[in-house]
Amino acid sequence: MSWKSPAKIAFIGSHSVRKTNAVHAFASTVGRAGLSVEVGREVVRFNPLGMNEGATPEAQLWVLMTQVQQELELRGRADVVVTDRSVVDNFAYFLRVTDGADPFGVEPLVRRWAQTYDLFVRLLPDIGLQADGVRSTSDAFRDEIESILDRVVPTYVAADRLLSVPASSVTESFDWWAVAERLAGLRGETLRAVARPGP
Repeated sequence: MSWKSPAKIAFIGSHSVRKTNAVHAFASTVGRAGLSVEVGREVVRFNPLGMNEGATPEAQLWVLMTQVQQELELRGRADVVVTDRSVVDNFAYFLRVTDGADPFGVEPLVRRWAQTYDLFVRLLPDIGLQADGVRSTSDAFRDEIESILDRVVPTYVAADRLLSVPASSVTESFDWWAVAERLAGLRGETLRAVARPGP
């Protein structure tokens, strides 16, 4: 079973809101429906120019461009592409380090590229920050990013393509099948569970 054309869903938000957990749980759900799936990793973790509070405009430009590059490379490889972040939430980090300016003229690209996602799942930060050795553990920094997201998400994401989920809900019992069905509905497709062979 495959869909007529590939779909793309992005899990977005600030850092330490269980995006990566959600991405993999959702990808597994899609696989159980018999669809092929590719997962796009959070590119900022490979940024050679720096990250977190000390990031520069150039570092965040690298993130934006690498996000687009990764999605271009994954496009067409599977029925569903699931991304850990999107250009929209990466743009929020960019705007923070540029004080709201756009020194490289990336806003038109962000606006256009935001339209290539079929569905966004925004994870809301109702859980505490946990150190992972990579991302910042500053509440003030995460709050600042969330404030920017509150402004930019409605600008670039249509309400019917946005689902907001508290991070605390991302547990083993969360109903990712319902999210997959919503994605299917947006594409005019159906979703059917595939029976697994017995032992």
